Amino acid sequence: MQIYLSKLPGSFLSGLRCFDSGRTILVACLSLLVLGGPLSTAEAQKSSSSDAIKPPASLVGYALVWNDEFEGAALDAAKWNYRKDSKHLSTQKAENVSVKDGLLHLALKKETAGGKDYTGAGIVSKSAFKYGYYEARLKMPAGAGWHTSFWSMKHDGSGTTDFQDATQGIDIAQNESVDHVSCRVALRKYNPEPSAVYGFSRLSTPDLSADFHMFGCEFTPEAANFYLDGKLVHTVDAKHFPHGDQNLWITSIASHLGSTLQVDDGALPQEVECDYVRVFAKTNGAPSAAPGTNK
Repeated sequence: MQIYLSKLPGSFLSGLRCFDSGRTILVACLSLLVLGGPLSTAEAQKSSSSDAIKPPASLVGYALVWNDEFEGAALDAAKWNYRKDSKHLSTQKAENVSVKDGLLHLALKKETAGGKDYTGAGIVSKSAFKYGYYEARLKMPAGAGWHTSFWSMKHDGSGTTDFQDATQGIDIAQNESVDHVSCRVALRKYNPEPSAVYGFSRLSTPDLSADFHMFGCEFTPEAANFYLDGKLVHTVDAKHFPHGDQNLWITSIASHLGSTLQVDDGALPQEVECDYVRVFAKTNGAPSAAPGTNK
């Protein structure tokens, strides 16, 4: 549950007595009074100004350069394209993407479209990045049959996952919903050929369908460092090949991956929920993740 200060009565706010005038502390006080408990760090930051939004404490010298907190009534068309393809067991539809209550929603359905029996959804950032720290806070779907990913790869503008324009891709978090307690990470080389995968790992996690979790990756010329809920969990050597720009993707498709035998129709409809997507860049003159607009 998100608390928007502008929507609370002024008389209620004037009655609050907090000993810190900072907005984050005010939000924390509101949560104690209204909800009976504290907001998480991510929720408190989401209700704060962009200056207060920080990467994990272990990452020093980074500043926020691009983000979407999904606080509007619809997807921000200035920031995102839709994934619109038919792949594996589903067709991805723009109509399955919505924004409400401070969250991005990707609807996953049993319906016929594009010659498939299921529909999924996905969005792709219009801005492309290179080095920096990328983070999203997600809740994965329940029920077998869905391949959900927060990942990066250069987008060619087609709405598909064709990778002819991509140098590398990063699987920041991939979850097969047949297994709610793991996610996969990897660094991928696409071009020039031959393609290759570096540092593939399946990480044990809490139940990713039960609550939101933060997935992040710090990408530098030397390494891809993967984070789960603010903690470093895996590192991959990135010096094997040169790097290029990449767009950010949040997607979920019906799939046979993860040894999935079939989609659990009884669990449908399902959805992926995303609280935010954020990009941080180095502020000390190191290679930056400052955005450039994709064609």
